[in-house]
Amino acid sequence: MTLQTLVDKEIFTSLYLPEHTDTEITVPFCCDLLSIAMSRAPAGCAWVTVMANMNTLAVAALTDCACVILAEGTSFDEACLNKAREQGIPVFSTTLPIFEAALKVWEEISQP
Repeated sequence: MTLQTLVDKEIFTSLYLPEHTDTEITVPFCCDLLSIAMSRAPAGCAWVTVMANMNTLAVAALTDCACVILAEGTSFDEACLNKAREQGIPVFSTTLPIFEAALKVWEEISQP
């Protein structure tokens, strides 16, 4: 599944998308503890979190996440969105709880 799939299916609200949306999403990853995410988030994951701050973007860049999905109605402020644009990190948001958002990603990845 690619970022474009999430856009086309309108599963989440896109806050920032780079020009190229053909990045593959390999697995959902749920974590709100940045130190754990930094050591365990797999490259290519859709990281689902409620942590909407600059450190989240730093971890996303370090771990090479495919995108960040801010759950439970959280959102980045303008400074964070500018940093996401600067670093080319795709960001989505949703009002869904973390688990349900990750499940949506999993269901899309698991479809034949």
